[in-house]
Amino acid sequence: MPKNNEVHIIECPRDAMQGIQQFIPTQKKIEYLNSLLKIGFDILDFGSFVSPRAVPQLKDTAEVLEHLDLSNTNTKLLAIVANTIGGEIAAQYEKVSFLGFPFSISPTFLKQNINSTVAKAFITVNKLHNLSIRKNKELLVYISLAFGNPYGDKWSIEIVEEWVDVFSKLGIKYIWLADTTGVSDAETIESLFSLLVPKYPHIQFGLHLHTNIETWYDKVDAAYKSGCRFFDTVINGIGGCPFSGQEMLGNLKTSFLLEYIEQLNINHHYDKDAFHSAYVKAMEVFPNFNFRPGLKTKEQG
Repeated sequence: MPKNNEVHIIECPRDAMQGIQQFIPTQKKIEYLNSLLKIGFDILDFGSFVSPRAVPQLKDTAEVLEHLDLSNTNTKLLAIVANTIGGEIAAQYEKVSFLGFPFSISPTFLKQNINSTVAKAFITVNKLHNLSIRKNKELLVYISLAFGNPYGDKWSIEIVEEWVDVFSKLGIKYIWLADTTGVSDAETIESLFSLLVPKYPHIQFGLHLHTNIETWYDKVDAAYKSGCRFFDTVINGIGGCPFSGQEMLGNLKTSFLLEYIEQLNINHHYDKDAFHSAYVKAMEVFPNFNFRPGLKTKEQG
């Protein structure tokens, strides 16, 4: 188990934006992301280098990145990529510290999300890992649908652990377990992190959680008490995967996690005034969001 109780927050505006139909003006994105950089989050999941046909909302990621101000922040930038081409593009930018890749143990989800197979996705992980080493980046691998599978694909805790073992032997240092479709429960979360955290002390494990107001606390509490110290959040709680074919359940709200941290008297370095300012900006960026045609979403509450 981790020896310290510090919680690390990865703010994910990219996840909040990606499924929204109306194009958010580039300048608004820049101003919003720069306000997030003032809070002191450990990592900012700011955008993705994927096909603009697949995610038109993020077609301006390179332009946005150019105008992000990292001069007075320790926050690291993470870019999502879906293949080695995207990885090569993202890796050329000095500002980008992390490449994030959405692996999954679900063949159905991989086909829907990045048009890949499990075998091909593993090859991509290998190539992105080598690329990251050459370009002095870190690769963060998401294991999507880590807590269950709504498509009928095979799933078990043992399968998740087998893939973590594969990635461990490859040399991956950052692995996030993702509840992409909101099927997790506190018991499964506890079982996985209690197994993986002590067994792989050289790996940083994180939780990407889609949940609602009724269940978030038990799930976060289970993860934290089982050794997880990295949590993905979104200020207004919106977002989700637009390719899952499932009803989109919102992200874990940042304010919820901050409240949890303070309840446990865990010291943190996040600037509350900057958080309030960014929250106000979020309300301007996402005043009346509509998701892309064919998508359904639940508000997190």
